Amino acid sequence: MEAAVQGERKAMLVRISGRVQGVSFRIWTLEEAERLGLSGWVRNEADGSVKALIAGPETAVSAMLARFWKGPRGASVSGVVSESADPDQASAGFRITG
Repeated sequence: MEAAVQGERKAMLVRISGRVQGVSFRIWTLEEAERLGLSGWVRNEADGSVKALIAGPETAVSAMLARFWKGPRGASVSGVVSESADPDQASAGFRITG
């Protein structure tokens, strides 16, 4: 049974660009990820983007990818680029790393 649950997990490494720093994007991401039951992390990047690793059930990962396009109030998202990642890279829970 546990192997089947593991097989349903999906992970994506995501870069969100636009006006996404200084608008509480990381806190918003943490809250949304916890609502969806995702694990992973989010951080600001030196180039002004936000990077996140999200992992969990495929439906929750897809929902979070869609939410990234909206972001929190004050954000103006111009791009969301994602690539597959190893679900084992995401530790339990969700955290802000930088």
